[in-house]
Amino acid sequence: MIKKALISVLAALCAVSCVNVRTDNPYRDSACSVCVTLQYPEGYSEFAREGVEVSLEEMNNTFIYSVTTNSSGRALADLPRGLYRVSVSDRSGQSIFNGTCDKVVVNGATNVDLPLKYSKAGTLVVREIYCGGCKKLPEVGDYQSDKYIILHNNDTRTVYLDSLCFGTLAPYNSNSTNPWGGIMDFAPIIQALWQFGGDGKSFPLESGQDAVLCLNGAIDHTVQYPLSVNLNNASYFVCYNSTYFTNTTYHPAPGDKIVRERILDVVIKVGRANAYAFSISSPTVVIFRPQGMTIQEFVQMSDTVIPIPGSTSDNVVTLPWDWILDGVEVFNGSTTSNNKRLRSDVDAGFITLSDTFLGHSLVRKVDEEASFEKGFTVLQDTNNSSNDFVELEKATLHE
Repeated sequence: MIKKALISVLAALCAVSCVNVRTDNPYRDSACSVCVTLQYPEGYSEFAREGVEVSLEEMNNTFIYSVTTNSSGRALADLPRGLYRVSVSDRSGQSIFNGTCDKVVVNGATNVDLPLKYSKAGTLVVREIYCGGCKKLPEVGDYQSDKYIILHNNDTRTVYLDSLCFGTLAPYNSNSTNPWGGIMDFAPIIQALWQFGGDGKSFPLESGQDAVLCLNGAIDHTVQYPLSVNLNNASYFVCYNSTYFTNTTYHPAPGDKIVRERILDVVIKVGRANAYAFSISSPTVVIFRPQGMTIQEFVQMSDTVIPIPGSTSDNVVTLPWDWILDGVEVFNGSTTSNNKRLRSDVDAGFITLSDTFLGHSLVRKVDEEASFEKGFTVLQDTNNSSNDFVELEKATLHE
């Protein structure tokens, strides 16, 4: 269970840089002074202000401290020695500033310069991720062939899903070793890259509407496993390709209600698995559109498909970060050894899936005020899943 300790910070600067305020920190007698300076992107310094929340998570035990900045974008806290993840998610209107710094060692007076990246609130966002599976009750065992995600139009305009692309990043799991040693200057799409079909206006998504994408079997899973979900629906989209993914346990023939035109195309397969590999405990989800070219042209360019370091057969697609429309980072709740894979302007935080095979789902919060003003469901979007998502005990498609 995550605990929070609030550490107040004075609004004014001291003669040096930050004002040190002793707090109710239970470790205050052995605490280390930590000064965090927010570095806004060039041209956005006017956004620096008092009261921006800075999160400092002790990575080995998930103890989280919250501090706020003074008017110059600095905050100071007294923390026990440890290894920390320092993060910020700041929104002003449609402008979002996110930054994350992993594995900050606090062992004495520590200064942290935290660069922030600029982004805008998305029009098309990921609403839900159901990946952890459920129990096979009344049978014995676990079930995981029913994964899906839901997309949502958060804009006042109609969005067309035609040619939209979907993928997941390497490494598959948040607690796996990153073969590159950290976040690269590209997003490494692993296993396969999928694309919605259409002629440009075949698949409109109106304001506030959802689109379900079945990652595994587009069938009624509840017929055999009542705790699962029914994915046999004429309005749903499907990741299905019997040429590339022959494992019928995960990819049975789509149900009788599935529309052929709503089956996604495999643009390129870069892994060896006979089923689309999507982590049950801690996936990343990204949706994106290419810029200045088609995705087919992009994957044919030199150096856009590269081997994974240490692998002799598996590759990744080196997707440009600025093509990503929305991304969500999921952490594994059964370990504290989680590492970020998404850049902070895509997702500065993470949402934790507490455990697998519980039927739980990760769902984006509703922005009640914005929904009232605009007259349709508007979801919270700060490009920080720690703020935007919650874990529900039941998938929304479970009847």
